[in-house]
Amino acid sequence: MVQAKVVLARQPGASVEQPMAMSSTASVGIPREVKRDESRVALTPDAARELVRQGLEVWVEQGAGKGAGLPDEDFAAAGAVMVDAPTAWAANLVVKVKEPQPQEYPFLREDLVLFTYLHLAGYPPVAQALMEAKVTTVAYETVQLQDGSLPLLSPMSEIAGRLATQVGANLLEKPHGGPGILMGGCTGVQPARVVVLGAGTVGWSAARIAAAMDAEVFLLDRSPARLRQLEAERRGRIVSLVSSQTTIEHLVPTADLLIGAVLTPGGRAPTLVDEHLVQSMAPGSVIVDVAIDQGGCVATSKETVHADPVRTVHGVGHYAVGNMPGAVPRTATQALVSVTLPYIQAIAGWGLREAVTEKPELLGGLNTVDGSICHPAVAKALGVEQRHPMACLP
Repeated sequence: MVQAKVVLARQPGASVEQPMAMSSTASVGIPREVKRDESRVALTPDAARELVRQGLEVWVEQGAGKGAGLPDEDFAAAGAVMVDAPTAWAANLVVKVKEPQPQEYPFLREDLVLFTYLHLAGYPPVAQALMEAKVTTVAYETVQLQDGSLPLLSPMSEIAGRLATQVGANLLEKPHGGPGILMGGCTGVQPARVVVLGAGTVGWSAARIAAAMDAEVFLLDRSPARLRQLEAERRGRIVSLVSSQTTIEHLVPTADLLIGAVLTPGGRAPTLVDEHLVQSMAPGSVIVDVAIDQGGCVATSKETVHADPVRTVHGVGHYAVGNMPGAVPRTATQALVSVTLPYIQAIAGWGLREAVTEKPELLGGLNTVDGSICHPAVAKALGVEQRHPMACLP
């Protein structure tokens, strides 16, 4: 068994001394996630091996992969150096899964490039901390291809959508506080009615799983073109409808399970369901607001955690966990790294400016530089002036 080389931990905010063995070669730091109930890690040992082969130094915080079933020994065998938190944060490029938490703010610095999910529209204090520290950040969720797709958000959106239906089905059961409804019903008995707001990756994934469970599914989206595109793949009891406020007001009171799956890339999610509509739902019905990390699309939603995921408001269960894929960290880590690795290689190997030239979709991922917000939707959501992305590049 390969022994993991470990640099003993220091306290957050203490001076950071890089290990003598580490050279000026470009470095990639992988801190352990500290957000509550977050067990994903931003790199796998196989991906670490690819970075090392590229000539990069990979510094992984001790225990970072434990929650995803990836032990330190596997990272060490791949050529990574196991370090403490300050050393992982001292790398040229720090790659994470979730936005920095308050205890990590002392590690933020002006010459740092941070690559992670940020969702700054939903977390203004994080945006303020990043701007004050003048950190350069690239957010996974706003990296956008020319066709409008979000390649680094899609895997987690698919997982969150599948989980939304799975979680909703459990919460409809009587032991979990629900009315005692089986998603697919049974012979001679009406199945659960599932209303999904948004037909993006989250919504479509949720609708497909619900239909596979034989539920009655209504899938709403503002784009007829998107619904038409999905029509060829439609199976089971899925009814696709062009979304409008009238349609929402008609269907929400009839829903046993309501799944909020709307997305404005970089921006705050629109509130589609007000408190009055929530009051109109049947007691014991369930809302799963997947849009909560962008502020939520249901007025009565407030972010919850895996350890205490459900709030009951007006007799309706609200599941609004901000890091839903964290419930399946092994699957989610593998899915995430499969799409982020080429971008990590580009940013660490070429530098951010050259990486943006070669992979222009990264320009949309640029959220903060030198104390400024560079993404228009993020700036609008935070109520601050936007600096043009090209002018932001260091």
